[in-house]
Amino acid sequence: MKRNRDLIVQDFGSGQVAVIAADNSGGIGNLPMDEVKVPYEVVAQYGARVCAMEVLAAGALPVSFIIHSFNGEGAWNELVTGAQKTFAELGLDTIEITGSTESNMNMVQSASSFTMIGRAAPSDLKPGITPSHAKVAVIGKPLVGEEVISRSGEVLSLSLFRQLLETDGIYEILPVGSKGIGYELEVLCGSSARFRSILPLDKSAGPSTCVLISYDEKQHSAIRNLCGMLFHELDPLL
Repeated sequence: MKRNRDLIVQDFGSGQVAVIAADNSGGIGNLPMDEVKVPYEVVAQYGARVCAMEVLAAGALPVSFIIHSFNGEGAWNELVTGAQKTFAELGLDTIEITGSTESNMNMVQSASSFTMIGRAAPSDLKPGITPSHAKVAVIGKPLVGEEVISRSGEVLSLSLFRQLLETDGIYEILPVGSKGIGYELEVLCGSSARFRSILPLDKSAGPSTCVLISYDEKQHSAIRNLCGMLFHELDPLL
């Protein structure tokens, strides 16, 4: 077993590896003390989004999704429906969903946890394949909390994410999480690399509202045109 970024890669010696990603959501939902009031369907849409993006970006195929809900019995169907909507957007129609609901205690603030399990051949895994000469860019903007809803036009769409997965010249795609773009840059390029950006490098990107990509300079114009206003090149500080 080894850890790549926020992923666990488990080799069972059968020519396939399991790739596991997880995401949590707290204080977001419909309970009295929630800081962001949204339907649980939306909570699960974004939780499934984060997990699926992580697994797909690693080069694996998602197969199972686990939901842990602390939001009462009434939230379960909404959570499943939200996850299914995300999978439909990504063209994933064979995901098995299971999980559990805390039904013994009445909570005053929402809490949800999501886990995705995918599978891949070891040769298909992508983390760590970026060459030293690659260019780097952010697609989307780091947004969190209420911003995710109110500034949805600045969020990387799942349809564009799917296109990026299939775009020639892109080496790696790293979904940005709560640690921000700067953290993903260190993972991708090493702690000594420094970049200039108009985006805040230390701000949380919530439910992976943006991704960091490494790519071949020859494909710069094609990738920029594909992403439009969501494309933000990062300039290295020499």
